[in-house]
Amino acid sequence: MEPESTLLDVSFWITAASILALLMMSAFFSGSETALTAASRGKLRAGADKGSRGAELALKITEDNERLIGSVLLGNNMVNILATSLATALFTRLFGESGVALATLVMTLLVLIFAEVLPKTYAITNPETAAASVARPIALIVKLFAPVVSAVRILVRGVLRVFGVHSDPDSHILAVREEIAGALHLGHSEGVVEKEDRDRILGALDLSDRTVEEIMLHRSGIEMLNADAEPQDILQQCLESSHTRLPVYRGEPENIVGVIHAKDLVRAMYKLYETGGNAEERFREFRVLDVAMKPYFVPDTTSLDDQMRQFLRRRTHFALVVDEYGSLEGLITLEDILEEIVGEIADEHDPEGEDALEVGADGNYLIDGAMTIRDFNRATDWSLPDDEANTVAGLVIHEAQMIPTVGQVFSFHGFRFEVMARENNRITQLKVRPL
Repeated sequence: MEPESTLLDVSFWITAASILALLMMSAFFSGSETALTAASRGKLRAGADKGSRGAELALKITEDNERLIGSVLLGNNMVNILATSLATALFTRLFGESGVALATLVMTLLVLIFAEVLPKTYAITNPETAAASVARPIALIVKLFAPVVSAVRILVRGVLRVFGVHSDPDSHILAVREEIAGALHLGHSEGVVEKEDRDRILGALDLSDRTVEEIMLHRSGIEMLNADAEPQDILQQCLESSHTRLPVYRGEPENIVGVIHAKDLVRAMYKLYETGGNAEERFREFRVLDVAMKPYFVPDTTSLDDQMRQFLRRRTHFALVVDEYGSLEGLITLEDILEEIVGEIADEHDPEGEDALEVGADGNYLIDGAMTIRDFNRATDWSLPDDEANTVAGLVIHEAQMIPTVGQVFSFHGFRFEVMARENNRITQLKVRPL
């Protein structure tokens, strides 16, 4: 009986030690899964740039999240099932048939506390450091389980396809842009990120999704020079204008033949008097097109991101916008694009007019009808839709399906719009408040 009792004791301790080792492996798999999925790829990239091999390896294995999670879950389930099986055998030997229920209860508590909650809590507190630490062994496990995981992936996708679900193996769980935007909105709501900082970063992110048509100055507001006008009139108009560059037309405003820069014009005028002789006669014979630049036209569908790159590449800040038929729609400058990021830019030469948005004592917003919906949303933190119109007046006309008269009131999208002023067919002033 003594040798058998000794053998039982040795078997008991070996089994108990195996269960403990398997629980530690389960904790490792659980913590690694949490760390690698919660770690910020941006912070991992920063760590890799500083020479961290663990961060670099973590970046590499998280490129394929499906394979990573499959390998970790496979390893975690294997050790959990094996640990539970050993515990059931051990408790059955000690307590008989009641050992099955006892083993289930004990292993549930042990796995929940020491193999799930504890390692996941640790990993979530500093996921980047934890991810860099476990990257090397996890990379080995991913490579070891690759054949099995690949077969499982094929089986899972086949089953999903039967139910009409198609998965993209190259897609990420969250796109970087949406992740940044979501973090900014969350940070602003919690008071960590200032509204101005949020608007600037979101404005830069949105450049690729917006076109020049949305922010251009409409042709009705463009100040132009007549190429056939008297030189004195042209010079006077340039001096009185608050703009540095002015389009030059001939015949009709649609026919833009050049763009004059005020500095080029002044330099040419000065040269006439510097050369001596009859300067007044040469001044009368002066032709503005001799010093005008060639006009630069862009289609109205060009994205702001592409247009900014074109401005920088061509070393120019001014472009005329045309539609698909080649008709002039408006103009756009580099300053217009920058204002979408940093907000309104004004200098000492800009005319001092009334603000496009005023807040009344009754809480109503009195706004210029030409104010863009995007600028209005940024100023008020509201969310008026800009899918069908660029300006607030355009939104009212679109929703009303008519050109409203002064005094008419409309309610849509949770807001009340009252037409305060109208000029011809254009709404010039609106009063807006949330319902």
